[in-house]
Amino acid sequence: MTFLNFLINGISLGSIYAIIALGYTMVYGIAKMLNFAHGDVIMVGAYVCFFAVSTYSLPPLVGILLAVVICTVLGMVVERLAYKPLRQAPSLAVLITAIGVSYFLQNAALLLWTSNTKMFPNFFTITEKTADGEIVKNGIQLFGGALNISFVTIITIVTCLVIMLALTFFTGKTKMGKAMRACSEDKGAAQLMGINVNSTISLTFAIGSGLAAIAGVLLCSAYPTLVPTTGSMPGIKAFTAAVFGGIGSIPGALLGGLMLGIIEIFAKAYISTQLSDAVVFAVLIVVLLVRPAGLLGKQIREKV
Repeated sequence: MTFLNFLINGISLGSIYAIIALGYTMVYGIAKMLNFAHGDVIMVGAYVCFFAVSTYSLPPLVGILLAVVICTVLGMVVERLAYKPLRQAPSLAVLITAIGVSYFLQNAALLLWTSNTKMFPNFFTITEKTADGEIVKNGIQLFGGALNISFVTIITIVTCLVIMLALTFFTGKTKMGKAMRACSEDKGAAQLMGINVNSTISLTFAIGSGLAAIAGVLLCSAYPTLVPTTGSMPGIKAFTAAVFGGIGSIPGALLGGLMLGIIEIFAKAYISTQLSDAVVFAVLIVVLLVRPAGLLGKQIREKV
């Protein structure tokens, strides 16, 4: 049962990585740029939800929705001010700008919310009234308590699957989703067909940032410490997951995130907590040596 507990925890962590990785994979698939500030949008979403619930006593669902709205607007503003002027710039300039935006958001968080660690509340609990008083349940127990599954884990996995199915339907069946796919294939041809490329890219940033807010809440619910650098390492690992699965592929983000989460949890359990990150990145290197485009990525041959 210990193995099964580790496996479920790995799937839960991997689901969070997968949701974050979607932001990277969608932006890269359409705009062909890496938004390294994406991890810090996670942190902003978590802070917004935290203060909405703890300071202003709003219901958790309202706090989550508020975080999604603010992060969506933040993503669009960052895209408009920092990335849009660099559409035709070399990729190195865009990369440096993304790193600059990341540090700007971290330092803005330091000024606004200080570096003190905040303890994120667990929204996903059930309170039962008994004859002896109220009992707060954080999860369910199976096989006589040998297998413990928290409500955060269940909700994280279900949320990840719902988001993946919704995005797959959106990109495959809706007019705006088809416009995104067209821009991904050829921006020039898409523009000639009447597609507004700038609006499509802005919408992509908006969707990715909104999902980052949800991932931030789920991440801090599972690991309840919140500081201005909370999103940095999960952001890097989610980028790793996107590359692992095949950056630009939505199913690849899901597969890469799940595999990365499982590898990390098992590395912590059976190898070393200090070496778990090294194991994760070592596996990535091995995969890229065998399949440079990732597990589900497409090999693109350049015509000369």
